[in-house]
Amino acid sequence: MPAEIHVRGSFSIPESELSWRFSRSSGPGGQHVNTSATAAELSFDVAGSPSVPDNLRGRALERLSGRLVRGVLTIRAEEYRSQQRNRDAARARLASIMADATAPPPKKRIPKKIPRGINERRLESKKRRSSVKRQRSNRWD
Repeated sequence: MPAEIHVRGSFSIPESELSWRFSRSSGPGGQHVNTSATAAELSFDVAGSPSVPDNLRGRALERLSGRLVRGVLTIRAEEYRSQQRNRDAARARLASIMADATAPPPKKRIPKKIPRGINERRLESKKRRSSVKRQRSNRWD
């Protein structure tokens, strides 16, 4: 079991900051599904975690605002029949979500000037289309 979940660069989440809950999982599994708690629910306090750098914390809180409940991110994994595989899936999902949430913003697009040739071709095709329509309307008068 890894001691830390690597997110990006030097930012990692220690295992001690994660809280786990286990419950019975829905889906296939036969009689086994009624007796074992294989679904894993991982909670991570984004707002109060000392391992999240301040500059990344603000970005993550803003981007994850729809998923957080009082600053806590909760991930539920129940796609596998094994509790350990569900724990690993939840850890991987946490790393992916936090990496996306703390990614630097994309570079701003600098609008370029429209080349004159493109504008002239567009206007010429409009004139051509206009003359075609004008000829049609005059034909039946």
